Amino acid sequence: MKSLKLMHEKLIAYINQYSKLPLTAEEQALVTTSFQPKKLRKKQYFLQEGDVCKYAGFIVKGAMRQYRVDDKGVEHIVQLFIENYWANDRESSTMLTPSVYNIDAWEDTDILLITRADMLDLMAKIPSITEMIRIMDERNAIANQRRLNSTISNTAEKRYEEFAKNHPQFIQRFPQHLIASFLGITKETLSRIRKNAKK
Repeated sequence: MKSLKLMHEKLIAYINQYSKLPLTAEEQALVTTSFQPKKLRKKQYFLQEGDVCKYAGFIVKGAMRQYRVDDKGVEHIVQLFIENYWANDRESSTMLTPSVYNIDAWEDTDILLITRADMLDLMAKIPSITEMIRIMDERNAIANQRRLNSTISNTAEKRYEEFAKNHPQFIQRFPQHLIASFLGITKETLSRIRKNAKK
């Protein structure tokens, strides 16, 4: 695992980029004691369907996916995560209900975990954390709205084009079948779109 100090430094740099005021030494100490390191091997679960999501995880290194398995056993990708993304099921952790999703590591992943109670405690004590959460929530709401709009109104080609433009790093990190599932298209359709784009 990356040295714990280095992991915490990445998280602190991430929090600072959202805030007008950098974290004080005292606030940094609070953050580092609240986040616990964990290493996930490829395919290891962070959350399994039916369990309550107890943690939010800040990804320091690696890649993860959130998905649902339907009655026919088909996986539907809901989210893809890489470094500087947060993995969790907000509905399950907020409502304390069993999750309908699985979240697992797509690559070996180093992650920093925090409980909801500890995050709420940090928000009460550190204005920068509250500001970070507010901005993240706004961006997340906008991204979800755009994705919904794209799914409803765009062709498969346009959906892939937007995804490739907005998330070029995902194209490198995840295989076609996961990206196709995330976009709500078949991998054959995606393969055809990519072939046509190269022409």
